[in-house]
Amino acid sequence: MQIRVKCNCGEGDCREWAILELQGVVESQPAIGERLQGLEIGRLCCVSEGNYTFTVGYHELSGTKIPLKKPLLVLRKKKGETSGELNSSASSEAELEVIGIIRHRILFKSRPKALISRPLVKDKKAA
Repeated sequence: MQIRVKCNCGEGDCREWAILELQGVVESQPAIGERLQGLEIGRLCCVSEGNYTFTVGYHELSGTKIPLKKPLLVLRKKKGETSGELNSSASSEAELEVIGIIRHRILFKSRPKALISRPLVKDKKAA
């Protein structure tokens, strides 16, 4: 089988992706079930050059950006049909499309900090 890899976005113009490396387990609530497609689990913010925070619910993690030794490609498989011969046995070949490049990972190796918010206190005016 022949596998072709192509990139439609132009040379050096692929979207940059990153791997988030967390210590522990991220679990969804039972009410969500298997509906994880498009689910937002937290907010990732760049605090300063190479330093990030990841907020999940009431927990905040601090992490650093680390380059990978070898970049990784994010691929999407496309199945294409080619007519090799005129008989009924047409050969099929797979085609892979590059949709992103991973050059860094963001490592969160410390325990999360609990975010505790205080209720807004309203000033009572004397009548």
